[in-house]
Amino acid sequence: MDEYFSLTLKEWADEDKPREKMLSKGKKELTNAELIAILLRSGLQGKTVVEVAKEVLTRSSNSLTALSQMDFKQLSTIKGVGEAKATTLMAALELGWRMQSEISNSKELIISNSKDLFSYITPLLVDLDHEEFWAIYLSNRNKVLGRQRISMGGQTNVSVDMRIIFRGAIECKAVSLMVAHNHPSGSLIASREDKNLTHGIMEAGKILDIKLLEHIVIGINSLGKADYFSFHDNGLI
Repeated sequence: MDEYFSLTLKEWADEDKPREKMLSKGKKELTNAELIAILLRSGLQGKTVVEVAKEVLTRSSNSLTALSQMDFKQLSTIKGVGEAKATTLMAALELGWRMQSEISNSKELIISNSKDLFSYITPLLVDLDHEEFWAIYLSNRNKVLGRQRISMGGQTNVSVDMRIIFRGAIECKAVSLMVAHNHPSGSLIASREDKNLTHGIMEAGKILDIKLLEHIVIGINSLGKADYFSFHDNGLI
């Protein structure tokens, strides 16, 4: 038998125990800290890799969403992480978001409500350090016909051109649309500018007979998880 597999759990080094657990019990049995420990590969003197992984989670309030929002500098300054491990963590988290987006786009997709829209658009917006505004174009039965990033802004605002929004809708032959943007600050409160913009899109849509069904603002809730504010659900559309 391969020596790697013949070791007992007690004989494994601390940094190898999460890998041994994955091999014997499967990946679903590992905690978030143990999965991160596998990515980090090793700890430091006086601190196991699992302990370092727990520190990483503590810095992000035990939220993977918040962890994905941490930048290179924030991660690399955690004792026991450093530059190489920080880039490994960032790459793994980005692959997770891209996989979620790929799954969403691999089949005919129907978006009927704010929850559907949140699941669909979150991978594109949740960990950005700037605002982006997206439009999603729909058929008469809410099938996604296309999506378009309308604009990118700074950390506190984004400029939106109505002509770009509705040009995309006309090109897709859409009968309705939904829009979404993020608040890098994490705030889930719709600003006065957000409300004015929503009203403007609604009015422009009436002229073209293209109805605005939903507008969501994506931020972070008190538990450190991605969440959203819905204009429709709150009676503003």
